[in-house]
Amino acid sequence: MPGIPVIIDCDTGVDDALALLFAVRHPGLDLRAVTCVAGNTDVDGVVRNTLTVLEQAGAPDIPVARGAERPLIEPARPAPVHGADGMGDLGLPAPGRRPVDVDAVTLLRREILASPRPVTLIPTAPLTNIALLLRTHPEVTRNIERIVFMGGAVATGNATPVAEFNVWHDPEAAAVLLTAGVPITMYGLDVFTRVVVPSADVHRLRASGEAGTRLAGELLAHRPAHPGEAPEAEEAGGLGDAGAVCAVVDPAGIGTRLLPVEVSLAPGPTRGQTIVDRRPRPGEAEHHDGAREQALVDVALDVDVERFVKLYLATVERS
Repeated sequence: MPGIPVIIDCDTGVDDALALLFAVRHPGLDLRAVTCVAGNTDVDGVVRNTLTVLEQAGAPDIPVARGAERPLIEPARPAPVHGADGMGDLGLPAPGRRPVDVDAVTLLRREILASPRPVTLIPTAPLTNIALLLRTHPEVTRNIERIVFMGGAVATGNATPVAEFNVWHDPEAAAVLLTAGVPITMYGLDVFTRVVVPSADVHRLRASGEAGTRLAGELLAHRPAHPGEAPEAEEAGGLGDAGAVCAVVDPAGIGTRLLPVEVSLAPGPTRGQTIVDRRPRPGEAEHHDGAREQALVDVALDVDVERFVKLYLATVERS
């Protein structure tokens, strides 16, 4: 039986690259397309990085499309932690592959509607492309099984004290996503930061003679989970976005609760915050002002770290 049909929308990106390496090598996934959006670097850099990763991984001819070059309202604000090229400045050769000649929204619509089984969307980036798709072609929702997005945080942010980068980069787009009318899983920073590949495994990947496996090791080593500690600890690397793809393959590896979620759109220090209501009952505000309509989202609150690390390593070391 064919694998789960998935489309990844990404801003490749070190950990987006880790997610792509996993997706093309897991036999339970059918990666139908990859769409690119500005985020970790500019959108043309994202396209280049995505094509490079697919080439290094020996992936089949998967269509890749260029998407939005800036958020719906905000200017583009790249994330410097990914290096000047967005991929850890690893000096990888330019890809021989080329993107398709349609834009990301067109490719998303085409691949979703053409899939014989409902598609799972996995956005690991700012949600601009997904918002444009949902507003322009709402009919796609009839063939979307679920959206599993890497973004948001219940507790602490990274772009700001309360906002995670992908949602903060385009809060309006994230707000649109939450109204998609399909099941949504939020794989946020609360679990994102916990899945760490031990240094011994990273070292083994880096020593591999196979290009895709070796690239996974180099990427993991570029983003150490424990910066400032001893070298052997620094080489331990976080899976980041790849955990969201692991959650599609193995949803039992995360613990979720169905909770109301909304995005703060107001200017100021809370802009881009994902407000997750974990209260057991309404509070005084609802009694006085009436209940607000909020999207119900499966929010990841726990993750089986060892399970996901084993899953990831077993997959990327396939060639």
